[in-house]
Amino acid sequence: MPEAYLYARCASDMAVLYWDKPSLAAADAVYTVFINDKKLADTKKTHCTIQNLVPDTDYTVQVQMGGHWVGGGVVHTDREKHRIDVTTAPYWAKGDGNVMNTAALQRAIDACGPEDILYFPAGDFLTGALRLHSDMEIYLAKGANIIGNANPRNYEPRIPSRFEGVEMQCYSSLLNAGTLDHTQGANCRNITIRGEGSIVSGGQELAMNIIRHERERLQATMPDYAEKSAACENDDTLGGRVRPRLINLSNCENVWIHGITLKNGASWNLHMVYCKNIVTDHCTFISEGVWNGDGWDPDSSEDCTLFAGQFFTGDDAVAIKSGKNPEGNQIGRPCRGIKVFDCRSAFGHGICIGSEMSGGVEDVQIWDCDLENALSGIEIKATPKRGGYVRGVTVRDCISPRVMVHSVPYNDDGAPAPDAPVLTHLTFERLTLTGRALGHDHNWQDVAPIELAGFAQPGHEIKDVLFRDITITAQEPALPLKLCSDVSFTNLCCKPAAK
Repeated sequence: MPEAYLYARCASDMAVLYWDKPSLAAADAVYTVFINDKKLADTKKTHCTIQNLVPDTDYTVQVQMGGHWVGGGVVHTDREKHRIDVTTAPYWAKGDGNVMNTAALQRAIDACGPEDILYFPAGDFLTGALRLHSDMEIYLAKGANIIGNANPRNYEPRIPSRFEGVEMQCYSSLLNAGTLDHTQGANCRNITIRGEGSIVSGGQELAMNIIRHERERLQATMPDYAEKSAACENDDTLGGRVRPRLINLSNCENVWIHGITLKNGASWNLHMVYCKNIVTDHCTFISEGVWNGDGWDPDSSEDCTLFAGQFFTGDDAVAIKSGKNPEGNQIGRPCRGIKVFDCRSAFGHGICIGSEMSGGVEDVQIWDCDLENALSGIEIKATPKRGGYVRGVTVRDCISPRVMVHSVPYNDDGAPAPDAPVLTHLTFERLTLTGRALGHDHNWQDVAPIELAGFAQPGHEIKDVLFRDITITAQEPALPLKLCSDVSFTNLCCKPAAK
């Protein structure tokens, strides 16, 4: 679309419109969506799904707010594609949950061209790791589940990947696209994965199987294994870094993931490294009970957008990353142009930037998110030896237990950067902070609604932070602030919630 503030993703019979929240929009602003000059809907969300469209057709769309223009242009629906049903000849995949379909599904993927759509009907399709390619589309019908089990051999061979900020050989994910190369741009483009089905992997059982195997391998081959392991967060850290993600995107561009459930990756559910223009909407992320089980992780990636997501995660719902010292500093590929809006964390840590941010993070916008049931809420974190920066983060119109911008002591192995990180130019506006966090045990705990704690190195305190129109509902709010400067509070209101 030609305008900068209204965007669209189209299939043959539907389109998803989404737009940036105008800077002057009230928290409860109402948007009116028009299609071909006729009013379609009023919505308080900054997105709208249009159904029952005609394939290969232009539609004029426009969004207004209170009679003021927000954005508009022409969207063009996709052409109607040839359906490749994975259960029919010549593939004959079985959706009975027993037959291993890896070879059949890979043949179907390889045969799927730009004019095709790979169709999964209802069923449980057991498979090992699959490899996607450019210019393809996958559709999962309601009740269709692509399922990986807990056997590590089904996620071989290992592939170049990046985990916790370090490039290494990791097990293949259940779905893989692109080839990792931090010196280049995209080598895989134009992939769509959509529908009403699920992609499910082996979760914590798979994770522990891999960790046990990798720990034994490392102990036998690494003379200083014990020393390196002692410097890590816990005994599972080193072995756990080779775990597969559920979906791994490396050096990919223009990927749309819509409507599906992503469940029980052995680590993170969706990881995008050195990618650009990844859009994920109306998806459910489930990894509760999976150690280190993030939901949506852009890593040294640009222009990635997430909205209308539901999260039930064992760790961060969203984790924005850019590498770990010293490698992340040297590669120097920042994560930037990240937008997260209209998302809800039903369980998990919430929305996080870091702690691997040595390549830099900038231009992050978060709005209209419900993180009330999160543990960490909104968090920006780094260790003193990370280097790098986080700057230009704006969070608006969200509910959260707390806002934390702080130095953390964990995940701190590796050689230090020359300087501590720089955390600056942060804006938090129209937030409700409850001071009550939901822990891993599903019990509530009282927390400080705002915590700022920068770095002791001169010039590396947290700087230029604005809190405006903040409502705190904690019973006894405490705001621990240290090693920070140029922090301003405008219209901070304490309204303790009824017990």
